[in-house]
Amino acid sequence: MSLAIDERAALCDEFESSGPDRPTLCAGWTSRDLLAHLLVRERQPWAAPGILVPALAPLADRAMQGYANASWASMIAELRDGAPVWSPYKIGKVDELANGAEFFVHHEDVRRGEPGWKPRPADPTRDAELWTLVTRMGKILFRRSPVGVVLKRPEGALHVVRTGEGMVTLAGDPGELVLHAFGRQAANVEVQGLVTDVEAYEAAPRGL
Repeated sequence: MSLAIDERAALCDEFESSGPDRPTLCAGWTSRDLLAHLLVRERQPWAAPGILVPALAPLADRAMQGYANASWASMIAELRDGAPVWSPYKIGKVDELANGAEFFVHHEDVRRGEPGWKPRPADPTRDAELWTLVTRMGKILFRRSPVGVVLKRPEGALHVVRTGEGMVTLAGDPGELVLHAFGRQAANVEVQGLVTDVEAYEAAPRGL
């Protein structure tokens, strides 16, 4: 199994329990909107560029609207079934690299969209994959930071993401660090450092 496979299944279970109208951490999106986004990304490559390129956003918006009248159960079933055979995401390595972060972060977007959320219990296998993910992608996700960035796990493991004038240390469990790196505010991460460095860091955007 892999993070992408496990999180796809867990996210589908979450969609089933949440229903289509739950608020998410994606501003203005309900769980239905988020699921439509995931299906467009995986099944409509001609529209998917609109997810990342603002000028092409109408393509993705129209494709997502195509799910407006689809049954909630059928949408979940499509995501649970995985990518179609012609999709690059059907290739195991591509799925692992592209979907591990995608499904984990969006799973938490649904879980944490309302007050009262709690982190999931620690899982050594999942946490190891998430630590690898955030250390591998850190240079991209924290590229806008004006100060150096160090990641720190609770047991003390450290990873230097970038150096620079000034430095902050981000302390938290791997999953919390991943969410923080992707720009989510609902993440249990402590930003440690001099006040001026922390302020400069927190003023900069994070994520892709």
